[in-house]
Amino acid sequence: MKRLAAALAALIALAGPAWAQSCYPDLDPDRAQFVIGYGSLMERESKLRSAPTAGLNHPVRVEGFQRAWNTRGSSIGFSTTYLGVERAETAEMVAVVYAVGGAADIEGTDERESSYCRHRVPAETLTLLDGWSLPEKSEVWIYVNQPESAHPPSPRWPIVQSYVDIFLTGCLQLQRRLLPEIAAELEFPKSCIRSTRGWSPHWKNDRLMPRRAFIHQPNASDIDRLLAAELPDLFRRIEIE
Repeated sequence: MKRLAAALAALIALAGPAWAQSCYPDLDPDRAQFVIGYGSLMERESKLRSAPTAGLNHPVRVEGFQRAWNTRGSSIGFSTTYLGVERAETAEMVAVVYAVGGAADIEGTDERESSYCRHRVPAETLTLLDGWSLPEKSEVWIYVNQPESAHPPSPRWPIVQSYVDIFLTGCLQLQRRLLPEIAAELEFPKSCIRSTRGWSPHWKNDRLMPRRAFIHQPNASDIDRLLAAELPDLFRRIEIE
């Protein structure tokens, strides 16, 4: 994390204050701060690594953004394609929204999402799906991938199962915490898959010891059942690395 922070600081210094301001806008200290998680930030343990005082996830429908497998990782070594979001007027996706403890949590997430820019999300484009509501005048942020990193999966940059596992574990964690009647109506994990574009046959199973995946990934069976039901053709074509 320290090396990443140093690299980010060097990039900001090189690019100048205007770039930093446009990519990571200042926070309003008088407003409650919230982040929308749509990929790895949906998973509780993953989120807390960069925002240790973050609050509980709440399911939310976000209008005007489309989640997709469209963000290419580093060109050094073995890499992957990550989830990102695109602005699209008629699009919507399910995601999570959570409170952060303030500037420290936002700064930690900025460092983590250094290939993305933090954008404000208008409150009127959000629909909370569990009966909860945002405090009045909240400031809500989402991390949008930068255009130069926007590419679909490929043989060199495939979707990898370990990242799919983090994404869908976050969806399953939330589903299990919802009231039974809300969970049954929402079917949140299925909605996560269905509101994601760019699923691709360029997909590698990189779980450790995949024939006994539950040892390393406790949700492996639930995730595999979801994928087999929602994406049967692609699921059958995933290769073990």
